[in-house]
Amino acid sequence: MKLDGVPLNLDVTLCCGQVFRWDKKGDWWYGVAGGKALKVRQVSGELEFANADAKFVETYFGLDDDLQEISAAVGRDEHIRQALREFWGLRIIRQDPWECLISYICATYKNIPAIRHMLLSLSSKFGEKTVLDGMEFFTFPAPEKLAGATAKDLLECGLGYRAKYVLETSKRIFENDFELASLRQLPYEQAKKQICRFAGVGPKVADCVLLFSLGKTEAFPVDRWIERVILNHYVEKLPPELAQKLNQRVGLTNSDYAKLNLFGREYFGEYAGYAQEYLYHYERMKT
Repeated sequence: MKLDGVPLNLDVTLCCGQVFRWDKKGDWWYGVAGGKALKVRQVSGELEFANADAKFVETYFGLDDDLQEISAAVGRDEHIRQALREFWGLRIIRQDPWECLISYICATYKNIPAIRHMLLSLSSKFGEKTVLDGMEFFTFPAPEKLAGATAKDLLECGLGYRAKYVLETSKRIFENDFELASLRQLPYEQAKKQICRFAGVGPKVADCVLLFSLGKTEAFPVDRWIERVILNHYVEKLPPELAQKLNQRVGLTNSDYAKLNLFGREYFGEYAGYAQEYLYHYERMKT
């Protein structure tokens, strides 16, 4: 697939913390998406891939998002402009909403290697095996598979206290035949309220699912890295009492989260999620 000037940095897109089941082997990235194993690599102005069709690849990697327009919209200050320059071509991946939801429930208070381990364990235990280039991969388990699991099964996958949340959410989605994709049709706030009704989903998890799988580019997840960004570069734009609280490092309440989330959405606008991901990755890579 010729990119024809469409900016893409595949390496940054796949290693910036938004997805957890891709690995680079030699020049190729191998992952499981759309219910099958696939591989992809970027060579100069082309994107090469196998075991997927061009439309899926274009949609999955968000190649139809206009990065020039997004950059112009969010580039309101020198710090975000520097992040955009540094990691130009980073794309928001359009993940499967179900896998994204379970992934971010598992991600709570865990680092990326631990998240990867949990998701690999879940997939190898409950998913379907597939082979590509002589290597085994496992599809992400469907809701009915996890709904039929026992708490012990999930604990053996390393989920810890998250096991009960994954089990409860899986049962609710399976038993009610709930289509997470239907939330794309709702406004941001309504969709967020719906997602927050699932076990193990707080405002940050909900924002991640909205941004990384449901097309809500105005979502602005706030974690410790984004809190640090705001404290170091945008604190003068916050209410004084909130700025003082952040400086005291007392942790974020849901109310504080809502205020920082609102700041991000109001300051960066309809593409706040893109600003968030560039700022997040820029902060992590500087540390």
